[in-house]
Amino acid sequence: MVMDNIKCRQHYGIRRQPLLFVFISFLITYLIVGFLLRIVLLSASPADASYTFGEVVRSFAVGFLSDLGMGVMLCIPMAIIAPGLNEWKYRRPWPLVFGALWWLAFIYAWMPFSIFRQYGGGAPMVARAFLGWKAVSFSLRWLIPGLRRSWRRASICALWGTYVCLLLCVSAGEYFFWDEFGVRYNFIAVDYLVYTNEVIGNIMESYNIVPLATTLVVLTVVIVWAQARFFHVSLAENTNMRRLALRECVFAVLCVCSFGLCSWTHGMDSGNQYVNQLEQNGACDFVIAFRSNTLDYEKFYPMVGKAECVAGYRRLAGLGSRGEKQIGDSLAPLRKNIVLITVESLSADFLARYGNKEGITPNLDRLAKQSLVFDSLYACGNRTVRGLEALSLCIPPSAGESVIKRPENRMGDLSVGSVLRKKGYKVQFLYGGDSYFDNMRDYFSHNGYEVIDRADINKKDIHFANIWGVCDEDIFDKSLRVFDANSQSDKPFFAQIMTTSNHRPYTYPQGRISYKGAPQCREAAVKYTDYAIGRFISQASRKPWFSNTVFIVVADHCASSAGKTSLPVEKYHIPCLVYCPGLVKPCAVKKTCSQIDIMPTVLSLLHIKAKVKFAGTNVLDPTYQPRAFMATYQDLGFYEGHRLTVVSPVRKVRQYDVKWQKDNTALENQLSKPRKQNVKKTILWYQYVNTEIDKQEKK
Repeated sequence: MVMDNIKCRQHYGIRRQPLLFVFISFLITYLIVGFLLRIVLLSASPADASYTFGEVVRSFAVGFLSDLGMGVMLCIPMAIIAPGLNEWKYRRPWPLVFGALWWLAFIYAWMPFSIFRQYGGGAPMVARAFLGWKAVSFSLRWLIPGLRRSWRRASICALWGTYVCLLLCVSAGEYFFWDEFGVRYNFIAVDYLVYTNEVIGNIMESYNIVPLATTLVVLTVVIVWAQARFFHVSLAENTNMRRLALRECVFAVLCVCSFGLCSWTHGMDSGNQYVNQLEQNGACDFVIAFRSNTLDYEKFYPMVGKAECVAGYRRLAGLGSRGEKQIGDSLAPLRKNIVLITVESLSADFLARYGNKEGITPNLDRLAKQSLVFDSLYACGNRTVRGLEALSLCIPPSAGESVIKRPENRMGDLSVGSVLRKKGYKVQFLYGGDSYFDNMRDYFSHNGYEVIDRADINKKDIHFANIWGVCDEDIFDKSLRVFDANSQSDKPFFAQIMTTSNHRPYTYPQGRISYKGAPQCREAAVKYTDYAIGRFISQASRKPWFSNTVFIVVADHCASSAGKTSLPVEKYHIPCLVYCPGLVKPCAVKKTCSQIDIMPTVLSLLHIKAKVKFAGTNVLDPTYQPRAFMATYQDLGFYEGHRLTVVSPVRKVRQYDVKWQKDNTALENQLSKPRKQNVKKTILWYQYVNTEIDKQEKK
């Protein structure tokens, strides 16, 4: 009898509060999936990750709190939907009011002046489908009351299933993101959200998506069915507006507390970057990254006085009182062509020169022996746009979004392209993909470059392509044809080529290379890119313009930047070589330097005399002071004299002693008392770039 009463009360509670039941069921599922995901990520951690027992316990404890807070906030749409799950809207005169509003909105969506038409794309079609569905479904439920109970149950179950399915999809995505980048969702995921075509195509080409999607759908059905077996919906739900208001207020307070909980857990720092990532919530990190893509530098970073900043930066960058410096010398300029090959995700440790034993870069290894090689050069960031920004502007990285992706990215005479165009060069940027990606077309076309991309390649000349673009040999073949045309003019040319093949899904034409392991992996893609570069140099050597051309090969960034600290120095080490037989003698430069120094060094080698605003410096100059810059979207690092200084929001300063090991790995030990001189230089470099250079953008 007692059990029957309990069952009745439980049944009644479910009938009276269906969304509360769904909320609790989803929250339990969310916590379980979060727990299981951490186990999977822990087992799939990169090789350099290490955890103590205490760190593992901490990861799961903090992770539980983070998941709890985010799980509650994710249910906010349920609270918004709750007022609509009642009968009052069907009582006169409300059905006439709501019905008229839905039909008028549907008619408006078809009007040529509607906001959906103005927005363009698929917005009009989506709006018409949604508003039409709401208008028809509301009218049916009003005119046929018998439909309401089953309709309401189906709607709640559909919402429930959508929540669970999205949870499983996001969790699966987190695993693949962790496998690729060694971190939870961050600004990269936000950037990818913008380019849905490339990202979806990349997923489809990289993974066996049909079995995965089928599994996720089946799991969704099983979970919802198991939890909803005794689920019923009452038509009397929420007819008491006072009770409804009380529930909404209670949920609002709960959300505020959950927000505070997420903020607290996200701000915790263990000193081990992998632990920090493991204990976070992916959805929370995604939201934070979305909000942090642009940062108010003055609000979030340590600062010095404006006058002190300007004077200090100009001193460090070798700029005069007008913010300019003279490059070149009194010798006559060598009007040589310059070909800058920017290689996708080429870490230094792929080359035999830096310890690789697999022999995947035979052409680059051979080319390095004939070139000027920078053995201690570091990438400025971990995204392509960061590398392109550093190579084209020769300034340290900006906080938040790259200059390339900002709306106001017209840099005037600050870019290398603009400088060389003024010197009579034909300036071009060649990319094997669609140049709208990462805003490359807009940036380069407005900063002195002619943009040539996938759309400019004849289909008959494409041997292979994936979602990211044509294979590397195809963009090199296109480059050869462009350079042949360029050589017919009296003008020298400067061309920057951006490759794509060394990017997931790591696909390339068959029959070009032999690789013992899985053909669709990073190492195989590196070997193909190496093949394409070797083939390009070989074909170029038979061209009449070859002897008058300087070739530069450099990575845009490393294959991975994940490490125990936010800025693991060794993961930013990239290869760079300058090849020009007859002009450049084979030599190894051991000085620590940065991507921003490459073009000033090359221009100085060619005796090109010009006034520039570059922060980058000629590395071969005897007065050069070794240093490097490296950054994520928030952490800005300055590496000098085995000291890595990092400034971060909110006005945080960390400094590490970097000790290099025999295997080319580095140990970073955080110092309790940062060296003030290094801190001061870090602030000067980044403050000027992120405040003063902004003015240049707006001109």
